[in-house]
Amino acid sequence: MTTPEDPNAPKDPSAQNSPVPANEQNEQKQPDSEAERHETDENTPLTVEVAPAVEEFMAEAAQQNEAAKDAIPDVGKKQGPYISFSHVFKSFGDFVVLNDVSFFVNPGETLCILGRSGVGKSVSLQMLMGFLKPDKGEVLVAGEDITRFNEMKLQDIRRKVTMVFQNGALFDSITVGENVAFPLRERGDLAEDQIFQVVRGLLEMVGVAGMEGLLPSDLSTGMKRSVAIARALASQPEAVLYDEPTTMVDPLMAHLLGDLIKRLKQQLHLTSIVVTHDMRFAKKLADRVVFLHEGKARFFGTMEEMEASKDEILQEFLSLDSLVLPG
Repeated sequence: MTTPEDPNAPKDPSAQNSPVPANEQNEQKQPDSEAERHETDENTPLTVEVAPAVEEFMAEAAQQNEAAKDAIPDVGKKQGPYISFSHVFKSFGDFVVLNDVSFFVNPGETLCILGRSGVGKSVSLQMLMGFLKPDKGEVLVAGEDITRFNEMKLQDIRRKVTMVFQNGALFDSITVGENVAFPLRERGDLAEDQIFQVVRGLLEMVGVAGMEGLLPSDLSTGMKRSVAIARALASQPEAVLYDEPTTMVDPLMAHLLGDLIKRLKQQLHLTSIVVTHDMRFAKKLADRVVFLHEGKARFFGTMEEMEASKDEILQEFLSLDSLVLPG
């Protein structure tokens, strides 16, 4: 099920000034391949002039996300989840998408949502963002039940939780640099030179350095996803939702995106949900997995528990996945 672009996203800010000087825009060239662009170790340090601004920006985000954990109400003697579904139902007409679905994600953890097409994976993300309402049940985000939130309260939630859409949902008519700069300008507390440094650093961090002056149409699918992640990070979120990040990208790019998502979780203490059909991707990232089948959460637990499960439907899914993926 495809995910619509964020209906609450601001209009295309084509009138904004680029964070990259014009002479630098004209000199930038697209790399020959994604492999060439991303052929760097994930721990490669940023350039000296960029590093201080980005390190400060990322340290601020990590500190904020650590503090967010303490703000989540306790459940019994344990800290409550950052995100949870509790007995959630959702139908479109006679078609039941989610039927009494429950799962949770603790602060700083990554949940992967698995299942075949049309089982409600993307619908679940849309409900977490408040784009859709459940017919029944409770949806907690940042420890708050958002099912009855009005649009103003939902906007507050969307400042804490951001989503990386399948298509990237980038503004087509402005440059990559301007796309990433947009959340920074909305803050209103950064000078243009600071914005420029943070944009450069974020793009370098996600493996697309030097692409500030390109338009999204100049990029491959995988590179658009990387830019979308950089833009998501620019808003300093507490949680990121990824909708099928490896769809329509080559295996190398899928591997690199997985490394990036894992590294961001570790560095920034991000809470993450990843919708995917790729078991190798899920094994790399997941603290827990929920497997959706015919409207039900057929399984919820760790990857090890899933692989040990005797559930026939789940084992069939795993077997078919192993046949599709090359060895």
